[in-house]
Amino acid sequence: MSSSQASSQQRGPSPGFVGVGTMGRPMARRLIEAGHKVIVYDRDEAALAELEAAGAQVAASVREVADSARIVFTSLPTPAIFKQVALGEGGLIDGSAIKVLVDLSTVGSRIEKEVAEGLLVKGIETVDAPVSGGAAGAKKGTLAIMAAGNPVALEEVRGLFDVLGKVFVVGDKAGQGQLLKLLNNMLSSTAFAITSEAFVAGMRGGLDPEVMMSVINAGSGKNGATLDKFPKHVLPGTFDFGFPVGSVCKDIGLAVDECQALGVPMWVGSVARQMWNYAAMQDGAARDMTELVKYVERWSSVDGLED
Repeated sequence: MSSSQASSQQRGPSPGFVGVGTMGRPMARRLIEAGHKVIVYDRDEAALAELEAAGAQVAASVREVADSARIVFTSLPTPAIFKQVALGEGGLIDGSAIKVLVDLSTVGSRIEKEVAEGLLVKGIETVDAPVSGGAAGAKKGTLAIMAAGNPVALEEVRGLFDVLGKVFVVGDKAGQGQLLKLLNNMLSSTAFAITSEAFVAGMRGGLDPEVMMSVINAGSGKNGATLDKFPKHVLPGTFDFGFPVGSVCKDIGLAVDECQALGVPMWVGSVARQMWNYAAMQDGAARDMTELVKYVERWSSVDGLED
């Protein structure tokens, strides 16, 4: 980045950021490194200390962030936490400075709409902007951002989005970005589940794992799991994609519920949800999502990837 670009970005808005966990921390860091004075809040003191060392201003509460920044990003783990942060006592809704909430979480369209309606009463616009690309994409600034909301608010935050990745404007109403993100995550997690079954079946039949992936990726069965997660995280045995099984369960559960509410029967999605939930129940909720293949092996009595 040139000095002129940095100084230009420094003249832009100084955003707030609530929720600096696995995804939020690298996104906030990118904004800091782009020259923005970011004010951050999280319950994780270690995460706050890391960002403070990088140049962030640490707030003592959600309310302090909303009293300090016109634009506030949120990256939060569950719909309930997002709703509490946005609309609860001492939440963003009580802030004196905030005018635009940019929600990067995956919380589902119903909660997103509820929060957007609640904030709009106080004159606060909501930009629904879930992201795809994982922690690696957050660090590199290559996220896909599915943004929906008031066009004026979207335009105000576009320069900040450019620091984080590529923005796709998918609609003008909060909730539309959430729906697209859930569909994307459901496809991704379903692809990983069926690929795990195919992979274990191939091993059981004596196929070489490397050759199997290479052939699949040269043919019609390739998908995000065969192209990325298996070669990078399963075959090397690292199982370090950076997204836990419990979060997959949350996302695919929201996705199936929303699709069924739209009248789609969701036969395949429902079975995939059951598979992920069962893995979570077998002590797997905190494990990396790529470890699902270990559970399929266990259920199939195949040796090879077990701890």
